[in-house]
Amino acid sequence: MAKVLLISGSPKKEGNTMQTLQKCAAKIEALGLEPEIISLAGRKIEACIACGKCIGKGVCVLNDDLNEVADKVREARGLILGSPVYFGTARGDLMNLLQRVGMLSYNGDRFLSYKVGGPIAINRRGGATATIQEMLMFFFINEMIVPGSTYWNIMFGKKPGEAMDDEEGVRTAERFAENVAHVILQMKEQRPE
Repeated sequence: MAKVLLISGSPKKEGNTMQTLQKCAAKIEALGLEPEIISLAGRKIEACIACGKCIGKGVCVLNDDLNEVADKVREARGLILGSPVYFGTARGDLMNLLQRVGMLSYNGDRFLSYKVGGPIAINRRGGATATIQEMLMFFFINEMIVPGSTYWNIMFGKKPGEAMDDEEGVRTAERFAENVAHVILQMKEQRPE
């Protein structure tokens, strides 16, 4: 069964980002794919130091939680990222993860190419479009496929659970997750495993 990995970049294990990804996972599972949610809360993901030691190896030499997550990204057919907005940008540890996973793929077997997915931003007030764009750059430069939805993948809420009151945002995120699953299923028909 094809797997879709959903990564929560929030430091809150039960916050709006995780609740959003749980709704997305339910839609993905309903379409017959296997969702797995990973939280970065409590994980240590350092910034890339551009040492080049990953070239041709597929693993990072930094001693933190990156390689475990990178292995799961490598195995998945889909990747959905959820990030709260901090000062108009995605969370730093999530961007550290993306940059280092991108380096592993780019300097190795290009395992990110043709994975299907995209970002979702959850914010209190503003900065969500800049955050979406920041994360989209990771998908585009790695030859990934990003389906759309009925609006931008943005939700509004501050306290845990408030984003679930953003009915349009919830519908948009759920539809995006369904579209990720549909594209994976269509690709699977064209190119069986």
